[in-house]
Amino acid sequence: MSVNGSLDAALFLRRGASRVGAERIALLEAVVELGSISAAAKRLGLSYKGAWDGVQALNNLFDAPLIAAQPGGRSGGAAQVTDRGLAVIAAFHKVEAELAAALARIEAGLSGDDLEGLFWSLGMKTSARNALRGVVSDITPGAVNSEVTLKVADGVEIVSVVTRQSVEDLGLAVGKPAIALIKSSFVLLAKGEGLVTSARNQLRTEVLRREDGAVSSEISLALADGKTLVATITRESAEIMQLAAGDAVTALVKAPHVILAVE
Repeated sequence: MSVNGSLDAALFLRRGASRVGAERIALLEAVVELGSISAAAKRLGLSYKGAWDGVQALNNLFDAPLIAAQPGGRSGGAAQVTDRGLAVIAAFHKVEAELAAALARIEAGLSGDDLEGLFWSLGMKTSARNALRGVVSDITPGAVNSEVTLKVADGVEIVSVVTRQSVEDLGLAVGKPAIALIKSSFVLLAKGEGLVTSARNQLRTEVLRREDGAVSSEISLALADGKTLVATITRESAEIMQLAAGDAVTALVKAPHVILAVE
């Protein structure tokens, strides 16, 4: 946003702490036209990983997938923007047009100093790799802490332990939407049956893709309803577990490591 010349603004459709802006709308539109995530990435000057991460983030933030895709690697896989995705594109551009008209009216009545004071910050950012939108399905209150269960997909629930005061401050209640924020380093992975662990969240998943770095590996995991979860583990661990696309794994997340946010 500029405060030294004409008023300018960037539009974001926000889900709690996460936002959908023009760059991700452009990604959706490129997939509509090209039918491929890798082709869309090339068109927009993105890496394949960056584009795929964007697709995962979009699908995680809405109640239905915006893009239906199969990870085909850098050579490309078929991808299609769903009806829900097309509706998001249309809504974004409609709000964008309304915003442009509103900005013209605001600019006519405000000085540069006014703009700087009024438009200091309109959103919140988070470093959490995973932002999963869901609906509160259960709350178990305690004397100090409460256990909140969030349904993020069909058959997939994530449990968070937060203070009782936080439940009140956030206005959490059964049936209300919320977003679960989980750092990728908090997601542990296990293979095999008969696992006994104290982790409150034990999610049966499948490896979508594995991206190796010099020290760490990023593992993308498939949940239901087009949603995904990302885990960051050491490359040595990934190699010892021989993780590869299609492998069945269990994602483990301690309940206190799940942060809740609301709009």
